[in-house]
Amino acid sequence: MKILILGAGRVGSSLASTLSKQQYEVSIVDLNKNRLQRLQEDLDLATEVGHGSYPSTLKKAGADEETILLAVTNSDECNITSCQIAKSEFNVKKTICRLSDASYLDSLSAFGENNIDIAISPENEVTEHLVDLIKHPGAEQIESFANGSIKVVSVKAKKDGMLVNRELKSIESDMPDTNTFVPAIYRKGKPLIPDGKTIIKENDEIYFLAAESDIDSVVQEMRLQDNSSSRMMIVGGGKIGFALAKALEENYKIKIIDPSEDRCEIISNKLNRTIVLKGEGSDEELLKSENIENIDIFCSLTNDDETNIMSAFLAKKLGAKKTIIIVNNYTYINILPKNFVDIALSPQRLTVSMVLQHLAKGDVPQEVLLKMQSGAEAIEGIIHKNKFTKNFFDRPIAEIPLPKNCVIAAVIRQDQIFMHSKNLLLKPNDKIIVFILGKTEKENIDNLFLKD
Repeated sequence: MKILILGAGRVGSSLASTLSKQQYEVSIVDLNKNRLQRLQEDLDLATEVGHGSYPSTLKKAGADEETILLAVTNSDECNITSCQIAKSEFNVKKTICRLSDASYLDSLSAFGENNIDIAISPENEVTEHLVDLIKHPGAEQIESFANGSIKVVSVKAKKDGMLVNRELKSIESDMPDTNTFVPAIYRKGKPLIPDGKTIIKENDEIYFLAAESDIDSVVQEMRLQDNSSSRMMIVGGGKIGFALAKALEENYKIKIIDPSEDRCEIISNKLNRTIVLKGEGSDEELLKSENIENIDIFCSLTNDDETNIMSAFLAKKLGAKKTIIIVNNYTYINILPKNFVDIALSPQRLTVSMVLQHLAKGDVPQEVLLKMQSGAEAIEGIIHKNKFTKNFFDRPIAEIPLPKNCVIAAVIRQDQIFMHSKNLLLKPNDKIIVFILGKTEKENIDNLFLKD
């Protein structure tokens, strides 16, 4: 499959890296020659220096009817124009357009019928994830599947958790009325597929599936968590910081800090209960004067990673209970000290996930990249009768020949959710959620979801 990426910034580079390793034929366009050269040295891909919305650049980059265009530059206008030209002049197979401005997202028809096949908004996705993480303290990652009816959640086990140092199957007796399943555990960074006799250990990173209403009770099995958060401070009044405050201000006492007087005035007029302050998140005197020691959740959400990291360090030092930051450079994720940064959210990972589900050859409603470096994923796909699956129906799902490091975590049949069971029989049009714990023969999984 031919993939043409416009924009070699952090998002475009992450897409190029992920897709080139998955055997896609990748080309990437950017005005920055040095960026392209670094990518070409590390990856098997083609590069083209030029403006993504110029027809001549698209032609040189090989745009044609077999191409899927990923327009992910930092300019909404460039992305929109690129999709229009790619469709009208080169009849590309599909266009995926990154848009950050909600007014564009609400007016896609204005750009011509079918010019933008899929619009993605990393900013909206980040905001939704932040809301989930704030509503469910203790969870470190939450992903939605089956139209939100089931969540995949990661939690770090702590010594005060009820299940720690006990067998995993004990969760059934602790929570007999809760429908949950643990498909994966990462122990000291290494994945394992647990069974009922697996002993949960302190600092295990546990992935479980549950309905949203059951998330907090399952988290409590892994770590005791105070759910009384009410005071928030947000550094950065940009699109994400503003949207987060707007979504939560009715239920939380929120303060936003932003260095721009103009931006402060704009967002203060649009927010009802949030206090807006002009200043820097790394200003110790400002944080002290605003009683940082009483803040339950401190979120640093600027476009600058260093600002976010240093603000979180300072806030934690001064007494903030929990810190959440955005990290645009994914390489920072694994080196941040956990005693200062509780959760680091990566817009790159979310954007790559959004794109992956739209590149799948089969019937895949959702695909989430859980860990970019290891390649861990969770995929929701619909099993149709085809040459690969015709012998699997009315047989236990445990008999489906999955590649190494893969496990079926759940089956969704119409409106019913069935967690993994060795005796559960597969039926046509079942949705299954497959956990992939690391690099594997992914094509064998993709084949399960082909329509014919």
